Amino acid sequence: MTTKTLRIREKTIFDGIFSKYILKFIFSLWFKMAGWKLCKTMPEGAGITIAAPHTSNWDFIYALGAAILQDVKIYFSIKDSMCRVPILGRWLMFLGAIPIDRSPTGVGQVEQIRQFIETQKGKRVFFLFTPEGTRGGVAKWKTGFYHVAQGCGLPIFLAKVDYLSKETGVFHIFKLTDNKDDDIQAMQASYKSVYGKYPTKQFPPYQGRMPKIGDKEAAIIRALYAINSIKGVATKMEISAKAKMGDISNNMFDFLIEKGLVEKGFLERAEITYQLTLAGKGCFLHLHSQSR
Repeated sequence: MTTKTLRIREKTIFDGIFSKYILKFIFSLWFKMAGWKLCKTMPEGAGITIAAPHTSNWDFIYALGAAILQDVKIYFSIKDSMCRVPILGRWLMFLGAIPIDRSPTGVGQVEQIRQFIETQKGKRVFFLFTPEGTRGGVAKWKTGFYHVAQGCGLPIFLAKVDYLSKETGVFHIFKLTDNKDDDIQAMQASYKSVYGKYPTKQFPPYQGRMPKIGDKEAAIIRALYAINSIKGVATKMEISAKAKMGDISNNMFDFLIEKGLVEKGFLERAEITYQLTLAGKGCFLHLHSQSR
């Protein structure tokens, strides 16, 4: 007897009246009373979504609340065998499970997602991954989400549940470059300022809030990020032109260097060059959402 192939379910809990009205009202009231707020970034369309740091089951509840309040459909990967368990399997599929069959005849995760997003034009669909892979402490991320994003041609949505600022949702839409290691390091740097439920368990380790900077310093960070992605370093003149600012004071650069966001490079044509540190790249990812 041939086993029926399971595919991603189009209609899930996020499409029903219970989610659209009842759960939305409950989460709206809860967030308001508890002082939680949503990130300003509201991506359109589909994306591979990573949620970090993941140190508690509460992370999913807050992420679920953000999704429902912003009319987002969440899908998550799970073993095909789990989705075949009577009653439980149907419930998991209804919640948004993506059945992964790793047998030679199974349809791969990338192919399933690619086929599915063709039917979801214009809808907010997030394929959720937790790069830590567990609520316990880890020493590195699992980067399967990156390969799925590459294979599907989708951006990566960076999402968080920050228990210090009480903020949840997507804070950046990350478009992949040709440098995987640099991309992963930049993403991880942005999560070092996110406070998990149990910060001692999170990876990368929590290093405190992002330093407060003004609009002019933020403009330098944005300009440097754009320039660094092309040539790596930039002179003060190049940064001024990209940021559409006049003469930038040395004190402004000294402040950013002191905060660990920018580092001074070597002389180029008798001029000092600058580039972003990993912390600076992480800061940019948060600045991106604040400007929307």
